[in-house]
Amino acid sequence: MKCSTALLLFTIVFALKAAGQKTKHYNLQKLLKQGEIVTFDSLQTKPLQAKKGAISSKGNIWFKNILFNTGTIDVDLRGKDVFLNSFLGINFHGTDTTHYDVLYFRPFNFKHTDTARRHWSLQYMSLPQYNYAVLRASHPLQYESTVTPVPDPNDWFHATVIITGDSLEVYVNHSATASLKVHLLNAKHDGLFGLYSDGLSADFANLDIKQ
Repeated sequence: MKCSTALLLFTIVFALKAAGQKTKHYNLQKLLKQGEIVTFDSLQTKPLQAKKGAISSKGNIWFKNILFNTGTIDVDLRGKDVFLNSFLGINFHGTDTTHYDVLYFRPFNFKHTDTARRHWSLQYMSLPQYNYAVLRASHPLQYESTVTPVPDPNDWFHATVIITGDSLEVYVNHSATASLKVHLLNAKHDGLFGLYSDGLSADFANLDIKQ
């Protein structure tokens, strides 16, 4: 009887917690115009008129009033099929611009003729300690993977990132199959949130965060 009561209470608390989660949509163009995005002239962050609410940025950007702990992040991204020059994704659990976790894509590897390189299409890192080189050497193919289904490397694709406790899961283009599942390497469970871009400019749109 006690077990049943405990289980019932747990179920109620879990349901209330889930019900309390709210999804918030962010118009990136509007945030940029309102000065809600921390950016610099050198990053070349600008509105992308071809897609409603989209922006393009060459370099990391951070949001002034978004703190992320656990929940679900949905975002549309578009990179370029240019070898070793297109890296894009999200930053989260940041304490500053050098200490944060990253989930990012390498579109130029999505359909690479070298099947080994395809396993380097999607990457998780915890900076500065655990960059891709350290993780690849010590834990090969554990923190990076192929992408399922495989998007067009030059076109928009959708990413759903679920962060719960110490785990991260990534789903691409609304697939039921996770492209990546890992345990986070950062003990922090909240912090600054931003968009990750390295190399060539990357495009972002339709950012939704549920937490």
